[in-house]
Amino acid sequence: MTITHLSGTIIRPISGNYPAHRRLKPSQNSIFFIKQSRNRSLVNNRSCIRVSLVEQIPSKSSKVDVNRLVDFLYDDLPHLFDDQGIDRTAYDEQVKFLDPITKYDSISGYLFNIGMLKLVFSPKFQLHWVRQTGTYEITTRWTMEMTFSLLPWKPVLVFTGTSVMGVNPENGKFCSHVDYWDSIKNNEYFSTEALMDLIKQLRIYKTPDLETPKYQVLKRTATYEVRKYSPFVIVETQSDKLAGNTGFNDVAGYIFGKNSREEKIPMTTPVFTQAFDPEMSKMSIQIVLPSEKDINSLPDPNKENISIRSVQGGFAAVLKFSGKPTEDIVREKEKLLRSSVLSDGLKPKDGCLLARYNDPGRTKSFMMRNEVLIWLEEFSLD
Repeated sequence: MTITHLSGTIIRPISGNYPAHRRLKPSQNSIFFIKQSRNRSLVNNRSCIRVSLVEQIPSKSSKVDVNRLVDFLYDDLPHLFDDQGIDRTAYDEQVKFLDPITKYDSISGYLFNIGMLKLVFSPKFQLHWVRQTGTYEITTRWTMEMTFSLLPWKPVLVFTGTSVMGVNPENGKFCSHVDYWDSIKNNEYFSTEALMDLIKQLRIYKTPDLETPKYQVLKRTATYEVRKYSPFVIVETQSDKLAGNTGFNDVAGYIFGKNSREEKIPMTTPVFTQAFDPEMSKMSIQIVLPSEKDINSLPDPNKENISIRSVQGGFAAVLKFSGKPTEDIVREKEKLLRSSVLSDGLKPKDGCLLARYNDPGRTKSFMMRNEVLIWLEEFSLD
């Protein structure tokens, strides 16, 4: 089953010549005091808290190469949850780690937290970028997906956000690490909003063990996700409603063998219905074809009203919901999603898609996984 794909190439900025090995050269320890300050800034027309972790007067003798640390994090952080692990020698022994629901005051506590997450959640981590954001401050942006295997339905929890890391100017080690989640407003410890955000993701969604279009979650807000979809191929025909089934038997018949070669093609999920215009006057119903199938080698449809085409993929805003997706509910979700992305400064395209993952005759409504998708003109992780 493909739900979220966190594999991707990390594109780093061109920097100077740095040592090839990932272990940092040890340097002399010293006492360092951290001062925290907070100021407000607008990001994507929304007010959020931006914390500068380290505001200190550097020692005249300080020779910390922050660019080298940026390069180091590109190499080190992808190992956060694998067997190699991160390089603990890059951190002060008394490093301050803080996120909305946990905090630790030592590298040992930080590593314990990583180990606990590996044991309970089977996490996957993707690093998007690393940047210097202060004299002795580095910010990273990431996506973390966690499968909670202890529950029978194995819910997938997704968190996106930034980490602001302070650097000790006396020894060049990381002395503080504070995480900020995109999905909440109150990122201060202990945030009940963050706890509720975690609990909300434990709800039951039944996703069939079938192939789905490949995507990466780039950002998850309180309302929706921004995903980057890889290209995929669909078989489609005309339909009449977003929540309707008109035309399904025709496209399903194609993959069940009613094609020029009488070839049976594996079923995938979800089934899409797409509205192409703001008035939702033009509709189609679609089944995604397996990724192993090349569009040029597929059998031809037996019916003239069925077509096969490539979807180029791209960025999409996605709102997930459960229950029976009636026409009124779907249109209400589309309005909520469109207003949310507009208020966040994004540019949605006309139309939308409804993704239905389950067989309604075999799935209880409260377990159904439904999604409304709106393609975006563009998106960048600033």
